[in-house]
Amino acid sequence: MTAALNRAQAPISTDAPEAELVARAVDGSEAAFEMIVRRHNQFLFRAARAILKSDAEAEDVLQEAYVRAWRALDQFRADARLSTWLFRIVTNEALARVRRVSAHVIPLDDAMESPEPGIQAALTDDAVRRPDQQAQRVQLRRLMEERIDQLPEAFRIVFMLRAVEEMSVDEVAHILDIPKATVRTRFFRARSLLRERLASDIDTTLVDVFAFDGARCDRIVAAVMARIRHASDGGRGVSGPEA
Repeated sequence: MTAALNRAQAPISTDAPEAELVARAVDGSEAAFEMIVRRHNQFLFRAARAILKSDAEAEDVLQEAYVRAWRALDQFRADARLSTWLFRIVTNEALARVRRVSAHVIPLDDAMESPEPGIQAALTDDAVRRPDQQAQRVQLRRLMEERIDQLPEAFRIVFMLRAVEEMSVDEVAHILDIPKATVRTRFFRARSLLRERLASDIDTTLVDVFAFDGARCDRIVAAVMARIRHASDGGRGVSGPEA
């Protein structure tokens, strides 16, 4: 017990390997777990956001998932990637919330039947000739987010992982447990749906889609660590996904 406590309280390097962070977090190091949260925050937020289509909902689910992961961390096995294990917890939480509220996906074609004038302008304006290029970039980013939200769920998740997170086909197939051919098909279909209206804009705005700024990261970290510190049970009794 003393050795574990000493290990948990020892200083942590910012480039500490994942296995060390997990071991020290299991021993009770909040600093180690906070580092785990910060390393995976953007990826997991985007995963939750792809399912829930709401920044606020995604943040809430992410907090719930991190608390669940903290309690189940001693069950993590190093034969799987920590990011995959955490991804499964987050997506399970997000999908459970979708089922609870009976959410449904809006068909892309139907949503495009009556476009707003402002959206049409954003699609047709020449960015090079406009003086407010920065404002247009923000507008186009928001438009891209809206169009991605309108994709069918199966396409949307694959698109987020492949195009926004820039994961390989092999990685997406592994993390979603689907054939590589299915990943390619869904990604191709998602891009086709988006290209119908966005055309070349799709490649120039991806870098800013669902931006994850420092303030949001800090807010999630603070909320998660506060919940962990003040949890009434203080244990790790919740089971995580199979790894």
